[in-house]
Amino acid sequence: MAIDEKLEPVMAEIMRRNAGEDEFHQATREVLECLGTVIARHPHYAEDSLLERICEPERQIIFRVPWVDDSGQVQMNRGFRVQFNSALGPFKGGLRFHPSVNLGIVKFLGFEQIFKNALTGMPIGGGKGGSDFNPRGRSEGEIMRFCQSFMTELYRHIGEYTDVPAGDIGVGQREIGYMFGQYKRITNRYESGVLTGKGLRWGGSRVRTEATGYGTVYFLNQMLATKGDTLEGKKVVISGSGNVAIYAMEKIAELGGTVVACSDSNGYVVDEAGIDLDLIKEIKERRRERISSYPELRGKGAHHVTGGSIWDVPCDIALPCATQNELTGKDARELLKNGVIAVAEGANMPCTPEAVRLFQKAEILFAPGKASNAGGVATSALEMQQNASRDSWTFQQTESRLAVIMAAIHDRCAATAEEYGMPGNYVVGANIAGFIRVAEAMRALGVT
Repeated sequence: MAIDEKLEPVMAEIMRRNAGEDEFHQATREVLECLGTVIARHPHYAEDSLLERICEPERQIIFRVPWVDDSGQVQMNRGFRVQFNSALGPFKGGLRFHPSVNLGIVKFLGFEQIFKNALTGMPIGGGKGGSDFNPRGRSEGEIMRFCQSFMTELYRHIGEYTDVPAGDIGVGQREIGYMFGQYKRITNRYESGVLTGKGLRWGGSRVRTEATGYGTVYFLNQMLATKGDTLEGKKVVISGSGNVAIYAMEKIAELGGTVVACSDSNGYVVDEAGIDLDLIKEIKERRRERISSYPELRGKGAHHVTGGSIWDVPCDIALPCATQNELTGKDARELLKNGVIAVAEGANMPCTPEAVRLFQKAEILFAPGKASNAGGVATSALEMQQNASRDSWTFQQTESRLAVIMAAIHDRCAATAEEYGMPGNYVVGANIAGFIRVAEAMRALGVT
């Protein structure tokens, strides 16, 4: 899909002002490609530089993070927080600790977060942050000292009515705990709603760990239902083996599907009898080992592959749940050749533009991450509700709310795609529905 000629100057200016930030260019281009019919039908959305403003962060914060390793050497990393858009509520989005983190990555993630958060229907704006710190191989003490140093700067920019970070790649309950402890120490306030993804014993929400994976599968199931189909008996391949992948596997098994392959950064495992979820949890959540140990622990029938792509494994359904741009055009062609019928993004923008075009051309079901992986941030918002009311909900209560939210996101995307003449195109539906909600709020608030 090409950008409407009226919007080409907006894209050109984005590329000029944000040189070298390829992922950010990709994310903004995808949204602008969907907005030509919206602007033609509602020209007021192009007034007062609204498009330019929605693509420019309200605030970009970059800071150094000095910390001392176990040998007494001072290390230095870079920290980021991009507060992108607060028209709907306080900035909301995760913190990522990974060597690949830079400003362009954080901006792409923050931009996606605006529309993802809008699709939930909840009062939260979009932001993202993180650091190029790599927690892998670091001791507990080193991770604690890094997190404390990181929060020593970040604390002045966040708050339950300002900006509410959460976890992302490299940031789980442990890291959130260390950061929350430092925030409490500095501010002398037990402000539970300032961070989400907390432990259950100190303000966290049930289902938060499972939410993104569960939500992706809920969305997938809603898509299949539009074709009179279900997950029962389907063969599924999932990239990744972190929280998103693990809990997508769990929900797929509950709904009758069989996951036959999953991965980490060192390769992938194939188990035609079905991945043993308990064993994956033991390896990744408790032992914190590489997935290559799975075949030895599992026994006959499983094998580990270090070359090639996990998308070479034949399947009915593919869930890319690892990282951005992991599923390429070549991978998409292989999946289609092997008969894939549905793809749902569990990660943020894991399919390249070429892959998305191929899936849409083949008219298979395709769910963009800003819709299908919104379960994590939706449950973060539910955690904020519980913190604000000093309440704690049961697992069943919270999961029920999540299921309702994901069904509403699906229906909102489907109805919007239909309204704008592209039935079944969830990319168009998600981008337009998210854009309109944010744009209406921005217009109501004036030029800010």
